[in-house]
Formats: sequence, C-alpha cells, structure tokens
Amino acid sequence: MIAAAAWLLAVLGGAHALLGLIWFRQPIRAALREGGIGQFQGHDARRVAFWFTIFGPLLLCLGHVAIRAVAAADFALINIIGCYLLGLAIVALLALPKSGFWAILLLAPVFIGAGRYW
Repeated sequence: MIAAAAWLLAVLGGAHALLGLIWFRQPIRAALREGGIGQFQGHDARRVAFWFTIFGPLLLCLGHVAIRAVAAADFALINIIGCYLLGLAIVALLALPKSGFWAILLLAPVFIGAGRYW
C-alpha cells in the first residue's frame, strides 16, 4: 500500500507539471516571450501558471524520496513525509477548499500510518 502511495505521489507531481504546461501555455508563453525573468510577477494569470506548474516538480521530487524511503524501509522518513503532506494539505485546503489538495490529504494518513508501523 505504501509503495503504491509513493508512486502515486510521484505520478501526481508529473501530471501537475504536465497539466500546468498544457493548461497555462498562453500565460507561460507570454512571459517567456518577454524574456522570462521577472515576467511572472504583476500578472495574476502568469503567477497562477507559475505556482501551479512549479508545484509539479516539487511533488515529483517528494514522490521519488518517498519511493526511495519505501525501498530502504526508512519508516522514520516515511512518517516525516506524511506529516509534511498533512500540514501542506491542511494549510492549502484552508486557503483553497475547492482544489486538488484533497488528494494530498488522503495520501498523508497512508504515509503516517506506514511510518508508525500501523
């Protein structure tokens, strides 16, 4: 179960990055056409595009760490990942209740439970 959750976290990250590039291609292209550097601030659509898209590689990285932790049976690290996911989900859902952060909230207890040998 925990191995599947770790892979799901990595897949969510990859999908988040890919969908960000697809859904927000116009604001990203516009910012890059204007030189890229500093072009994502001051424009709401570009800022949303940046943060949505950049969250993907971060989730992907965390998913890879989780996959390695599962392979190494590092239960302390698995628990830490779960606690971070839980904190992230709570804060994000308070800020954006109608968002995809519910998926993170569902994954967090799996990591915490596995990290505590439940």
